[in-house]
Amino acid sequence: MAARLNERGYEYARRLIEQGRVVLDDRDEWSEHRPSAQQENGYIDEHGFDEYGRWYLGVDDEVNGNTKSHYKFPYGDFEKVHRCGVLTAESRAGQRKYVDIELAVAHLHGMLEELMHTAGARRQTPRQQA
Repeated sequence: MAARLNERGYEYARRLIEQGRVVLDDRDEWSEHRPSAQQENGYIDEHGFDEYGRWYLGVDDEVNGNTKSHYKFPYGDFEKVHRCGVLTAESRAGQRKYVDIELAVAHLHGMLEELMHTAGARRQTPRQQA
């Protein structure tokens, strides 16, 4: 498998994060939050492979683009970016030495961490911040 960065997926993830369409969950929750095969198939039936591909940070050009196996490194649930999905993608891209994907995902990770920091600061009372 020779995966490379899916620029469309990356840009879409960035826009979603900028819009606040995120779930700031924990690393180990991806197996529970990741869309099931049935949900993936339903999304493809309704939106097609082109839209489906926006939810993945990598593509494998050795595999037909009209198949699920063409798309690698999912990051969301077809509605929101999940922090756990981004963290899983970052780890797996690093393990497989897909540097372009790993760097892009690290950027998304940083954006999510900033949101978490901002959200945490808002939850504190003024007295707690002092």
